[in-house]
Amino acid sequence: MISFCFLLFISLSAIQSHGLDKFTAAVYEHAVILPENSITPVTADEALVLMNRNIDILEKAIKSAASQGAHIIVTPEDGIYGWIFTRETMYPFLENIPHPEVNWIPCSDPERFGRAPVQTRLSCIAKLNSIYVVANIGDKKPCNISTVGCPEDGHFYYNTAVVFDSDGRLVARYHKYNLFSFEGQFNVPPEPEMVTFETPFGKFGIFICFDILFYKPAAALVVDHQVDTILYPTGWLNILPHFTAIEIHSAWAMGMGINLLAANLHNTSMRMTGSGIYTPETPGPYYYNMDTEHGHLILSELSAHPRNSSTFFTPNWSLYANSIGQYSPGHNVFRGHLFSDEFTFTELTEPQGNYTLCQKNLCCHLTYTGMEKIIDEVYVLGVFDGLHTEEAKCYMQICTLLKYQITDLETCGLPVETASTKFNYFSLSGNFSSSFVFPEVLLSKINLAAGMFQVNIYICIAKFFF
Repeated sequence: MISFCFLLFISLSAIQSHGLDKFTAAVYEHAVILPENSITPVTADEALVLMNRNIDILEKAIKSAASQGAHIIVTPEDGIYGWIFTRETMYPFLENIPHPEVNWIPCSDPERFGRAPVQTRLSCIAKLNSIYVVANIGDKKPCNISTVGCPEDGHFYYNTAVVFDSDGRLVARYHKYNLFSFEGQFNVPPEPEMVTFETPFGKFGIFICFDILFYKPAAALVVDHQVDTILYPTGWLNILPHFTAIEIHSAWAMGMGINLLAANLHNTSMRMTGSGIYTPETPGPYYYNMDTEHGHLILSELSAHPRNSSTFFTPNWSLYANSIGQYSPGHNVFRGHLFSDEFTFTELTEPQGNYTLCQKNLCCHLTYTGMEKIIDEVYVLGVFDGLHTEEAKCYMQICTLLKYQITDLETCGLPVETASTKFNYFSLSGNFSSSFVFPEVLLSKINLAAGMFQVNIYICIAKFFF
C-alpha cells in the first residue's frame, strides 16, 4: 500500500549547526492506566493516586532510557491520566503550569506556583536521571467569568506538553491548538503557540497529536523557526489506508526534512499503537503491535542537525510529473470513498502498465512492471483533490496505489492489513500544488518500507523495489 499524502504548506530552508553532532533519543509507547469512571468527579488526592500509578511506569522507562545513554525521552499524550473527561471530572487532574521564562526547577522549589506534585515528580525524574523528559499534562488558568470567552467555571483548561531538561528545569510548555473531536474538556488557546528551545544537541519544537495535520503550529515550526527535531506526544487512532500512526508520522518527517520523535498511547481497543523515531532519510526504529497490551521503549542515535547532512536535499515533487505526457487512465475508471473522501480510481489489470489519473487540478502518474497478482486481489491507482472533512477540515491532494479488501470494487475503502501481490518495480508521482509532499509507504501487516524506496533529487519520483 503506497500513498503520497499532501497538505498545503510552504518552503523549508536550511539551518546552522552547533553543539553535538549526534544524540540518542527515546520514545515510550505507554499502556495508560485509565480512571475507573471518568464521568464521576474525584478529589485531587484521588486523581494524584492514578497519575502516580502511570508515572511509576513512565519512570521505569525513563530510567531505562537514561541508563542506555538517551539524552531525551518523549512520552505520550494523555499518558498520565487517560482521556474522555468532562470539565468537572478533569479539574482535579490539572495543575498551574507557568511559562518557562520564570526559570523554575519544581524538584528544588515545588510550592513556588502552588500545588504541583506532577510537575515536581517529573522534574525530579529528569534531574535524577540527567535526561530531558517530555510529558503531557493538563494546565489550568483562572479567568474572570465576566470576560468574553471565559468558561462558566472560571478557568481555561489546556491540553499541555511540558519539557524538563536534565537539571529538572521547565524549559518548554505548549498548549495544544488543534483539538480532536472528543477533547471537549479542553479550551483552544487564542493563537497557535510556536514553542521552541535550544539544547546542546539541536533546536527542538513541540506540538501534540492532531496538530500534525495543520500548518500551524506543525509546519510553521520548521518553516519559520528552523527546528531540527520535533517532540511529538500523541494519542493516535489508526485509520487505514492513509492515517496509521507509523505511516503518516514517518512520512511527515521525510516530507519536512527533520527528525520526529513520536510517542503514542497503547490501547488496542481504541486502535492506538504506533510509535517511532523518524528521520528525513529513513523511518528509523518504530513499534506497532496490536497483539499485546504492554508498553514499549524505543531508542535510536540521530543526527542533531539532519538538514546539514551531505545527502539532504529539498525535492521539487512536481517537476517530474509536470514534465511527462499523460498516459491513459485505463478502461475501468470509477469513484469510491476512503475515510469519507471521494476518490477517482482505475483498476490495474495488466502485469505492467503506465497510467495517468486526474481529479480537479491533480494528476497522478503510475508506472509499474512485474505485477504478480494473486487471483483474489485487486489493486487500483487512486487520486483525491479536495477538502477533507472527517474529524476536521483540511485540504488534501493524494495519489495512492492500494489493494481492495475483496474483488468487489464497491468495497473500496474498507480496511486492508495484508497483501500478497508483488511488484518488481513501480513509481508514483503527481503534479501537486505545493512543494510539501509526504511519501507514505505501508506494506503488508502494517510494516514500513525502510530502505525499499527512494526519492530522486532530479526528477522527484519515488521508486520502489521489491
